[in-house]
Amino acid sequence: MDDWRGSKGVEKELLEACYLFNEGTQFDSYYTMGCVKADEGFRFSVWAPNAQAVYLVGEFNNWAEYDEMQEIQHSGIYTLVMPDAQEGQTYKYKVIQANGNVAYKIDPYAYEFEVRPKDASVVKALPKKQWKDGLWMANRKRLEIYSRPLNIYEMHLSSWKQHADGTWYTIKELQEELIPHVKELGYTHIEFMPLMEHPLDMSWGYQTTGFFGLSSKYGTMEDFQDFVEAAHQANLGVLVDWVPGHFNRNDYGLAYFDGTPQFEYEDANRANNNRWGTLNFDIGKNQVRSYLISNALFWIEQFHLDGLRVDAVSNMLYLDYDLGDWTPNSEGTNVNLEGVEFLQLLNKKIFERYPDVLMMAEESTAWEKVTHPVHEGGLGFNYKWNMGWMNDTLKFFEMDPLYRKDHFNLITFSFMYTFNENFVLPFSHDEVVHGKKSMMHKMFGDRYNQFAGLRTIETYRMMHPGKKLQFMGAEYGQFLEWRYDEGLDWANLNDQMNQNHLTFTKKLNAFYKEHRALWEQDHSPEGLTILSAENAEESVLYFMRNGKNPRDFLIVLCNFVPVERQGVKVGVPYKGQYEEVWNTEWQSLGGTWSESQGVIKSTPEHLHNQEHAIEVILPALSITVFKPKRVYGVPKK
Repeated sequence: MDDWRGSKGVEKELLEACYLFNEGTQFDSYYTMGCVKADEGFRFSVWAPNAQAVYLVGEFNNWAEYDEMQEIQHSGIYTLVMPDAQEGQTYKYKVIQANGNVAYKIDPYAYEFEVRPKDASVVKALPKKQWKDGLWMANRKRLEIYSRPLNIYEMHLSSWKQHADGTWYTIKELQEELIPHVKELGYTHIEFMPLMEHPLDMSWGYQTTGFFGLSSKYGTMEDFQDFVEAAHQANLGVLVDWVPGHFNRNDYGLAYFDGTPQFEYEDANRANNNRWGTLNFDIGKNQVRSYLISNALFWIEQFHLDGLRVDAVSNMLYLDYDLGDWTPNSEGTNVNLEGVEFLQLLNKKIFERYPDVLMMAEESTAWEKVTHPVHEGGLGFNYKWNMGWMNDTLKFFEMDPLYRKDHFNLITFSFMYTFNENFVLPFSHDEVVHGKKSMMHKMFGDRYNQFAGLRTIETYRMMHPGKKLQFMGAEYGQFLEWRYDEGLDWANLNDQMNQNHLTFTKKLNAFYKEHRALWEQDHSPEGLTILSAENAEESVLYFMRNGKNPRDFLIVLCNFVPVERQGVKVGVPYKGQYEEVWNTEWQSLGGTWSESQGVIKSTPEHLHNQEHAIEVILPALSITVFKPKRVYGVPKK
């Protein structure tokens, strides 16, 4: 039975780490907790404050149960150096729990796990990669994302593409095909649904067991590091979904680790997540804060991630967000006060170290100031998914065009709040599963009108203020909804209409990047001028997107019904010539128009609060965009 003490230097480091961990301020805890390379073998350390005893069992001691770990000065943290441990060997902690029960638990800090259905942790030292993405990282610090293009390709790793025998691609195999695909189509970032270790594919990765381990089905830490490096070298950012609110309740994982509520709340109403069949983290507990914030920094630091999309933020903000009974806070309300504190602390610590990363909230309520700084009373995220815009827009486009005039507020309401937060406009995985139909299949009408609707809704998203996110498969208009256990239906691309839509997506993404008016003032009222939003009867909407340069603006004309409208007059700000630069009905984009409307000369006419006007045709179910070609009277910047 070895004493926990080592050299004076090691002893001091461990004591300090334990103190900070229990104080809730050890945000680099993965350097001392878990399986850490030591001068002799590996040191194993685990937090189990109410355990009667903890033993280390694994291949290195033939799974014998006599290597008892020693508690570090009543800290609740047990540690042991195992000289015979070698990388690649499997292990677990045998925990004699508070009530005397014996449980075999994974290492909460393990970097690697056995391939499912096995579940042991794997001995692994932290890789020491020599990164070759310096140019990307330097540009990330130099270029402010708020006034830059942000167009995200969201994906689920194991169902993007599969081998002929139904097996999934590893991250290494995916690197060879995914990065060129996303780069060719002109997206700026790839966002992965959770990559952390999880036991059930049906959870899509959102029920995590091993928060520090890349899922064994995908590959190793080194594989994912190489993927991110290759993406950065291809000028693509990489984001990952992260789930700090709740965790998988399987017995071998974090659930009741020492036999008492440890990672989870003591109050059963708060601990049990009935909606998802998981356990909620006690995010008011110091040690849990040390664990989770260390985990966020681990993924950002060790993989050079460009940000995290934080899942289920609403579940951390409201005590009654779940189904069933709930316990009010000390003030008698439904706000999770500890949850608010945790989210503020999380973002504060992330941005102290990495002010250039993205912290995105998947938050589905009207909670105020999600993307406002903590010192202003905000949660401190820099982006929030605009779920309200998404739901309203999809509901509108799924509707028979005959009735859209009666529900036109679904399209116009977002302009009332679009600058309240820094928004991302998502058409995400949640909207193309569980019988909701694919994006293409949601569109009303026959096959031609479905694609016309798809071109219109995607263009509308791109023209609307806010950054962009699209789920895999929508880039070519897959007809079937997403299936987590199968690859995308790439055979669709044998159909010319799907091929045309893939071309459309590539050109739309390029158009977005090329026009500063679409992203330079995304989060400022100066970036948007509403020309006409009252013509519900004809279901048409006209607005301008404005860049910082007064000459840099686009006139966006939306016709949301399959009726062509001729002789339409639209107000423009300056005298001169305006050129049609985008028309979703051009043949080159999959439509029927063989010619552009070309250059149109303005006439002096007060219309839509502007002093000049142009006369145009609005194709049926379309969006057309005009930009100034030669205009006069524009103020100098």
